Amino acid sequence: MPDLVADSGRRRAVLAKLPRIHRPDGTPVKVLLVDDEPALTNLVSLALGYEGWLVDTAATGREAIERYRADRPDVVVLDVMLPDTDGLSVLRTLRQYDDGTPVLFLTARDSVDDRIIGLTAGGDDYMTKPFNLEELVARLRGLLRRLANTAEESDERLVVGDLWLDESSYEVQRGGEVINLTSTEFELLRHFMRNPRRVLTRAQILDRVWNYDFAGKASIVDLYVSYLRKKIDADRPPMIHTVRGVGYLLRSSDG
Repeated sequence: MPDLVADSGRRRAVLAKLPRIHRPDGTPVKVLLVDDEPALTNLVSLALGYEGWLVDTAATGREAIERYRADRPDVVVLDVMLPDTDGLSVLRTLRQYDDGTPVLFLTARDSVDDRIIGLTAGGDDYMTKPFNLEELVARLRGLLRRLANTAEESDERLVVGDLWLDESSYEVQRGGEVINLTSTEFELLRHFMRNPRRVLTRAQILDRVWNYDFAGKASIVDLYVSYLRKKIDADRPPMIHTVRGVGYLLRSSDG
């Protein structure tokens, strides 16, 4: 137990040294926390408040959708099990309003199938209860950092063949057709486009896109590559290629 306490203290010390994350205009990050357990929402709200973030809470799916539409948060922490519905249904509704807001699922279920179901629905990350508050903060910082990077960078476009990605406006097009991506899909594609014709291993992609080892499950990379292929390569010459036993690479469809 003393070692666990020491580890938690070290994590808090590391987080305390990290620079504050805020919106591009300098205003505080807005977080929507959706969970029906008051003890949990109080603790998480307190931890996120230490980051200087503004936390809004909702205890039901209907309330979550209303709060989201009214205030458009920068990131959502969403419990899978809610009194009136499930978090997956809530997320599908939220995605109708905005496809780019990062969503981190909270759930008491810890099977690989449950993780895949949550991420397939459009979630960007997944934590099981009980969880460590410092790790939750770290993961949310990772999700927000992706958006902060696109806001801070200049109008820079990455172009590979007929595919282009604008890091400033968060737009993606192929052959003149607009392609809508979630924040994780966008980050994965950006990593590919910054390394065209280079084979990227699953471990490299996990480290760069997710910023941590997803419980050792490299299958999450395969899952998101399949999502990208459906959007980028659908009814077109393929650009994302599998290198068996190694990983993936992206190259122009004309070579």
